[in-house]
Amino acid sequence: MTILAWAASLTLAGCATVSPDKSGDDYAANKSPMSFEETTNTHFYAINSGNTAQEKDRLAILAMQGEFRVDFNFNETVILKQGYQRHEPKITGAYETVVVVEQQPDLIILQHLLVSEHGMVIKHWRQDWHYQATERFEFSDDQTWSMVSLPQDKVAGQWTQCVFEVSDAPRYCGTGKWKHKYGVSTWTSDRSWRPLPRREYTVREDYNALNVENRHTVTAHGWTHEQDNTKVVRKDGQSETLVREFGFNDYRRIDGFNFQPAYDYWSDTQVYWALVRKAWNDRLKSDHVLVLNTEVDGMPIIEGTFEQADAFREGSEVATNQIERLLGEHTRVTSSM
Repeated sequence: MTILAWAASLTLAGCATVSPDKSGDDYAANKSPMSFEETTNTHFYAINSGNTAQEKDRLAILAMQGEFRVDFNFNETVILKQGYQRHEPKITGAYETVVVVEQQPDLIILQHLLVSEHGMVIKHWRQDWHYQATERFEFSDDQTWSMVSLPQDKVAGQWTQCVFEVSDAPRYCGTGKWKHKYGVSTWTSDRSWRPLPRREYTVREDYNALNVENRHTVTAHGWTHEQDNTKVVRKDGQSETLVREFGFNDYRRIDGFNFQPAYDYWSDTQVYWALVRKAWNDRLKSDHVLVLNTEVDGMPIIEGTFEQADAFREGSEVATNQIERLLGEHTRVTSSM
């Protein structure tokens, strides 16, 4: 199986160029993720120290970096529409490392990288954590995202987590507080909208949105991601609920698996992906509405960015206008005014 086939099965202007110089943002200082013991100690320190609430939160987020065996479990539960038949559970697994791309007092960026047993690497999803964000993007319609302002009761002391596709296209954001009671750090989001997950793009046409509450918990063995999902048909301003789904993704720290191919890939391509992030961020401004002009699985953008990343890794210069041209072919930006 090729890398692009594996990816499919998984879940600015100007002519400036960037040569494949492997320096890049903050990754060099974080190339080796914290060990199990270091992460456990960091988390213990976070919830038991005299640190400020913000610093405790930061240390809990940083405790999600490292090397994991991940189990993904999704089970439909409560039927909400008469006549609906539950679908079979989706249960898969993967080996995944999470690296710190950037960290500031009010921003932490974590990049997930999948590694197959044969050493193939896929840049997976990305999570950005913003402290006291005043706005976030929301999935407002099919293939459409808009920036919205957050009310004050969703700003003070809270973290907004925004999640991005493998191509760094937007997926969803959620906002909530970290709590550190009983020796456990847990963050719970408000409810927000997101598009269909990759696991269902090619097999489901009976709904077009998820309404979701997320919960992240740092544990002695790693961390977990729980999802309270409701599958919804949104059309003409109306919503019809089909079924609830419980998602449980368990990130358990492991030793003995070779994650070096992931670190090599990220070291070689991080400069390219920083340009891609900037190109998307330029489209996700407060006065913009972003529409993707692709099939719902977004594969043209995924394939295009992966091919450009591979070319960069092999020594080719990548022009910023090449990235702009790719995104320009598959996105449309309009004013929200």
